[in-house]
Amino acid sequence: MELRVDRQTLADAVAWAARTLPARPALPVLAGMLIEATAEGELTLAGFDYEVSARARDDATVTEPGLVLVPGRLLSDIVRNLPPQPVDIFTKGAEVVVRCGPAEFGLRTLPVEDYPTLPEPPAQAGTIPSDLFATAIGQVTPAAGRDDTLPMLTGVRIDIEGDTMWMACTDRYRIAARELTWSPADAGFTAGVVVPARTLADTAKAIRRGEDVTISLGGAGDNLIGVSGGGRSMTSRLLDDQYINYKSRLTGTWSSIAEIRVAPFTEALKRAALVTERGTPIQLAFTSGEVRIRAATGDSARANESLEVEFTGDDIDIAFAPQYLLDGLAGIDTEYARLECAGPTKAALLTAIPDKKDDDEDAPGDQADTGYRYLVMPVRLNS
Repeated sequence: MELRVDRQTLADAVAWAARTLPARPALPVLAGMLIEATAEGELTLAGFDYEVSARARDDATVTEPGLVLVPGRLLSDIVRNLPPQPVDIFTKGAEVVVRCGPAEFGLRTLPVEDYPTLPEPPAQAGTIPSDLFATAIGQVTPAAGRDDTLPMLTGVRIDIEGDTMWMACTDRYRIAARELTWSPADAGFTAGVVVPARTLADTAKAIRRGEDVTISLGGAGDNLIGVSGGGRSMTSRLLDDQYINYKSRLTGTWSSIAEIRVAPFTEALKRAALVTERGTPIQLAFTSGEVRIRAATGDSARANESLEVEFTGDDIDIAFAPQYLLDGLAGIDTEYARLECAGPTKAALLTAIPDKKDDDEDAPGDQADTGYRYLVMPVRLNS
């Protein structure tokens, strides 16, 4: 094998493929990264750990096609530190030589015949703009569970009915959900799957912007999902598709409704959180036209701040874990947010308010739905 490739192109491709390399591989060969160069001038780098696979395809000047397997993490470290010059990669005996300007490295090859066959994605189910895909994943994944003993809660639930897609995550204390429109290959397509949240989050961050993302999903019994776009692709095993009925929990009757500017509210919460310790909530007291934000750590420190709000309904004093509330606000990209409460011990719903289109820049937006929902349980306060 012999080829030449742009250094930044190679660095991006290696970084994508390296995402799947296990820190402690069950088999030594799984620590390898597969490099393939074709006579048509295509360079493919791939990694696989039996759960997730990642492929990156880019153009290269290929003198001699070939297929090799090299230590993946070492290759990633080397490429990341190469000078900004074209990179030559070629085989020399049992080595793969990486040469870039005055720098040259030799990597001992691994037995490519022992490497497992990379899985092929299911049939194409539809496409979605990469920016919308990344935004939706970024909104819901902060609410995913971290406890691997409950795998279902560590995933993103994706429900599809025709051109409507729902994504949702929950860790039992909150639910983040996003409804969006996508372009299905079949107008009657339906699906309900759970995908590892960490895998989707990594994919959404790394996939190229401005491209359409293709989602590949099979029918019942298929345990893979594929995501691809802009020369990058991944497959992942699905988790158990049993999931809570999150949609029913996102509706209710709310006795207290506040509309508040997101940026000042977020900054005030961050300031109040400075005096909290782990497990200490922030209290929000809503009255007509105002919310008072309070926090304290015993007798050692306290914070108190007030902000203007548009408020209707019953006055309420409610408390939340600060990071949970901040995670929800981070998913809102409009000027105003709506916080709806049904009582100090019942879940509260946070939603975005579309920006108002008239000349009254100081007024909240209308009641239209932007598709983002964040339901969060309050912290029960001692009497």
